[in-house]
Amino acid sequence: MKKAIQITVLLLSFLFVSCEEVIDVDLNTAPPKLVIEASINWLKGTSGRAQRIKLTTTTGYFKTDIPVVSNATIFITNSSNIKFTFLEIATTGEYICNNFDPVINEVYSLTVVHNGSTYTATEKLRSVSPITKIIQNNEGGFTGKNIEIKTFYNDPANESNYYLYKYSDSSKPIIRYYADEDTFFQGNEFFSISQNDDLKIGDNVTVSHYGISKEYYNYINILVSISGGNGGGPFQSPPATVRGNIINTTNADNYPLGYFSLSEADTRNYTIE
Repeated sequence: MKKAIQITVLLLSFLFVSCEEVIDVDLNTAPPKLVIEASINWLKGTSGRAQRIKLTTTTGYFKTDIPVVSNATIFITNSSNIKFTFLEIATTGEYICNNFDPVINEVYSLTVVHNGSTYTATEKLRSVSPITKIIQNNEGGFTGKNIEIKTFYNDPANESNYYLYKYSDSSKPIIRYYADEDTFFQGNEFFSISQNDDLKIGDNVTVSHYGISKEYYNYINILVSISGGNGGGPFQSPPATVRGNIINTTNADNYPLGYFSLSEADTRNYTIE
């Protein structure tokens, strides 16, 4: 597919006479790729049985609608070969499972079959330390004049842990993500931080911590660096150059975008005072 952009170029001559020239620029658009959003999250205090996977495709640069993918076969199996089937809601591209069985450190395999291709990935469900407290600081940020909140937890000792932090503000559409590893605070109390210079009194902030694998940590860091860590988050439209852990076993060159991850999660709501 090709798009043509009309660029108006203002040319100033030495006589200060101007003219306009229309230039057609061809933009080559790659064929659509399947995007698999398969983040299985087990929120502490819940059964974790209800899970969701979404299928879409990439689209042209100037398109605003994201095409959904229907009529796929999706299931996850555990190490005992127990199958958890995901069924589509109407033609939404959203596939739901209501009997998933989350087990910490269990290994799960994802299978997606669509358009004659089979996509697979394998990952382990990672635990997360519970959130212990949230502290508000009214003298935060680079200027020392911004409101920030810190969300604390106790990192387990004698093991390497990786985290994904998510901060969303009810008054703003921006969701902030960033990943962390415990290399410099292993076995100690540590915290995530809001990283939002626009917090104000009355804002309701939702904080989520996820336990993730080292591989997913590396993947998230690349996405966050590309997306800037905000603007709706790094998961809305994965860049075509960033490959996840899902492979196309039918045609390796036609790989999908997205990542299959399994995380225990802890969430808290906090109102800025």
